[in-house]
Amino acid sequence: MGAVAHRATQSTKAEDVERRWYVIDAADLVLGRMATRVASILRGKHRAIYTPHVDTGDFVVIVNAEKVKLTGRKLEQKTYYRHSGWTGSLKSITAAKVLSSAFPERVVEHAIRGMLPKNTLGRKMFSKLKVYAGPSHPHAAQKPEDLRLA
Repeated sequence: MGAVAHRATQSTKAEDVERRWYVIDAADLVLGRMATRVASILRGKHRAIYTPHVDTGDFVVIVNAEKVKLTGRKLEQKTYYRHSGWTGSLKSITAAKVLSSAFPERVVEHAIRGMLPKNTLGRKMFSKLKVYAGPSHPHAAQKPEDLRLA
């Protein structure tokens, strides 16, 4: 038998990653379906060089977050909770109230944050997400590409 040449698996290094910028128009997109695609892009799973322990993802800018769609009766039934740690301080708010409040982009951010790893790497990935309630964003200098989500 001849000698077999073994190749080591290539592991991507953080400095080798070339980041791209994408813009997604969230108007009339279903929240959960959009969030899964965006979380995958932030993690870098859409690339051939994906490595689980390295942030290989791209930047994502989401505009028109206030016009995102929720299916079924989620507008009235989906509830967000927060707790200060003090007795009796559990607060709740429905998705409809959050979307009509001063910060409607929090619904999109919350959905995407829950799909990322719960560690330092996940927080670094989340920082590459930029969400805006209206149609404009200040990232034109990065020349973001339009990303169509069907």
